[in-house]
Amino acid sequence: MAEHLNDLAAFLAVARAGGFREAARVGGVGASSLSEALRRLEARLGVRLLHRSTRSVVPTEAGARLLERLGPALSEVEAALDVVNGFRDRPVGTLRLNVPASAARLVLPSLVPPFLAAYPDILLELVVDESFVDILAAGCDAGIRYEERLEQDMVAIPIGPRRQRMATAASPAYLKAHGRPSHPRDLLRHACLRGRFASGSIPAWEFQRRAEVVIVEPTGPLIVRISGGLDLAVDAAVAGCGVIHLFEDWLKPQLDSGALEPVLEAWWRPFTGPFLYYPGRRHLPAPLRAFVDFVQAHRAES
Repeated sequence: MAEHLNDLAAFLAVARAGGFREAARVGGVGASSLSEALRRLEARLGVRLLHRSTRSVVPTEAGARLLERLGPALSEVEAALDVVNGFRDRPVGTLRLNVPASAARLVLPSLVPPFLAAYPDILLELVVDESFVDILAAGCDAGIRYEERLEQDMVAIPIGPRRQRMATAASPAYLKAHGRPSHPRDLLRHACLRGRFASGSIPAWEFQRRAEVVIVEPTGPLIVRISGGLDLAVDAAVAGCGVIHLFEDWLKPQLDSGALEPVLEAWWRPFTGPFLYYPGRRHLPAPLRAFVDFVQAHRAES
């Protein structure tokens, strides 16, 4: 029975991820073991469940029908098994969170160490991802996103600061050589250091002063992948390569030290802080329940 459930779980993971490699990456298992599990399952059922090609994996008609029924069923099995956690002194298990780089950098450092100290039997796994993502299909229990990026039909609770701003800054040397912008549109004549999402899109820079909103799409000598490359962009700004536009808290050390100077501060746009979001299940997995309670208690104390 256990092997059958494992094989079904492997099929579900591969079908949701759209491939063996991605399912293996998300689940932290070998692609070959997933392939073997699927081979066993198809042999046992006597029907092909997935169409495989070099580029993608797509469910067959039989696979699609099984997928419709299997997801909720396995979720119920996991929930039933997790009920046992309620009888332990401390919850046990893995908690997978899908978070943007800003949350990993600015929100979680104050939460993760005390949470791990309070729940030493929980393994916390962070997936840093800037894209819109189905957290369940990605094999995660919950995610952190900003309000405009929250998935529909999810429970959302505040986490981290409730008001943040995007800051614009440049080094003293850059401003001395190129002048200080007095209006956001002046940035179109400056070297700007930008970020690109994994989807390929480069976000515009948004500014607001009272009721006036200005959106610009500047150019410059450096584009980095949002998440992994942002620290490089900050270093480039400090070195005088151009103007940077990033979370105020991310740039705070450089602004406080004088390595960067504020630019257009009257136009820095405020926005609502991030949310922890998760499916509205009747019974949350014990590690997720513990984290939700911990976040709420931390907010009440702060």
